[in-house]
Amino acid sequence: MVHTHFSPTAVLRKWQGYSKLDGILRTERNQFHGHRHEKRCRPHFKATNDSWRVDETYIKVKKVWMYLYRAVDSQGNTLEFLLSPTRDAQAAKRFFSRALAAPHTSTPRVITVDKNAAYPRAFKELKAERVMPDSCELRQSKYLNNLIEQDHRFIKRLVKLGMGFFSFETAWRTLQGYEAMNMLRKGQIHGVEKGNSRKQVAFLASLFGVAV
Repeated sequence: MVHTHFSPTAVLRKWQGYSKLDGILRTERNQFHGHRHEKRCRPHFKATNDSWRVDETYIKVKKVWMYLYRAVDSQGNTLEFLLSPTRDAQAAKRFFSRALAAPHTSTPRVITVDKNAAYPRAFKELKAERVMPDSCELRQSKYLNNLIEQDHRFIKRLVKLGMGFFSFETAWRTLQGYEAMNMLRKGQIHGVEKGNSRKQVAFLASLFGVAV
């Protein structure tokens, strides 16, 4: 694989147009930086609401299908994400636990999922372990989960436009960067409004100490 030069300035140039975002984190060298973007953005995420929509989408890694668990709130704001090689109750438990532990997520009042039987099992086990709040309700509804299914499109488009993933680790690091940039795009950063590209670029510059 050819490794392209990376610098925060290059990120800012590409960030000027979201249609070019797929080029930011495409090479294996840049996949490390996707992880850095996400890690540096996390302290700045706005709080989300207590109505969760959870779903998983398919991501191919080295010609094998993996599962990207994702969640948004009722306003479409991203809560959390997790790449898993399996689609079962244990993977769902890991995802729920990760989302519950995230500093920017609110304690869920209701979690909406599709008809995947793994979700009720994971939910029940987490309640028994006192990880999931007793007051939280699990709701299975394909119709009400349209919001998260539509939200998959932005991430899927970036994956499709990329050159593919050749290991689980590089896929996960790249997806972390994609998700962080998507949250920035949606206005989930404190002091950075949705659609304000000038502030979005300035925020990215501040993360890396780059003048714009």
